[in-house]
Amino acid sequence: MAAQGRVRPTTASLVAATDTTHVRPIGKMLGADISFLPELEDKGIKFSDKGVQKDALQILKDHGFNYIRLRIFNEPARDSGYSPGRGFCDLSHTMQMARRIRGAGMQFLLDFHYSDYWADPGKQYKPEAWKGCNFSALQDSVYAFTVRVLKALKDQGTPPDMVQVGNEINHGMIWPEGSISSPDSLAALVRAGIRGVRAEDAECPVMLHIALGGQNDESHFFLDNMLRRGVQFDVVGLSYYPKWHGTLADLSYNVNDLARSYKKDIIIVEYTQLKKEVNEIAFSIPDGRGKGTCIWEPLNTWERIFDEQGRSNELLGVYDEVSKKYLKAGGH
Repeated sequence: MAAQGRVRPTTASLVAATDTTHVRPIGKMLGADISFLPELEDKGIKFSDKGVQKDALQILKDHGFNYIRLRIFNEPARDSGYSPGRGFCDLSHTMQMARRIRGAGMQFLLDFHYSDYWADPGKQYKPEAWKGCNFSALQDSVYAFTVRVLKALKDQGTPPDMVQVGNEINHGMIWPEGSISSPDSLAALVRAGIRGVRAEDAECPVMLHIALGGQNDESHFFLDNMLRRGVQFDVVGLSYYPKWHGTLADLSYNVNDLARSYKKDIIIVEYTQLKKEVNEIAFSIPDGRGKGTCIWEPLNTWERIFDEQGRSNELLGVYDEVSKKYLKAGGH
């Protein structure tokens, strides 16, 4: 681990090439990834808060949430995809959800998986339609898909406020070409996605998302490899699940060090446990670099804030306190 407060020489030499003042200012985020919502509603689940039935988005907004994150797969309706025959989390479903987010007066983070299925450090399956592509065509496909999705969202008046190019990509994306063991190829694919974002919205903040909440050396390894290869991004997004990513002290050290080393804004863009503590760490990053958090699927996963019947529980109340402390009062 690097000494506390000391910027590594290799990192310092890369920071000068990462100016991103062209993007829109990034405000505070108290977010939730609720990409499962259309599936839950399809099963007949209705959401309520204190006995009053409401849209889940409105309930979240009532308790201080201001951002919704949505994942998008390429062709999830394929037999080998995330949602065979149904296509949940495809472009059509994403467009419908984007309209609801805007209708609720909330902001929107779009998470490209660049896969027909879940993408995470253990799997980054290439979309079926791209399997015959040579590497040049693969880069073109990443660019074209990114542009197509963002254009469709922009054309209906719901462009995302921030975009993730890849999901938990510390081991790469679009394997095998985009494996971290082939950093030149990985960086080329990430750059293709970022070019697609900039083509549709030159001021949209771009996030690189790594599942390394408390792993400082690995975080530097990945980010340095991308910066060395001309990947220009605006936000570092981190997943933090204690089972895999260390203690709260590890998380705190890592986010503070990354903000100081790279002069980038930091968001803990996936977590479920230790809600109060994770938000405290995220919003306490010095120099205004801590932009907030995004809880992963709080409607129906670990330590969720609604029960199986869609009724809110006491965990939702944590966010009244968090939003009052860090959003409404200006925070740190």
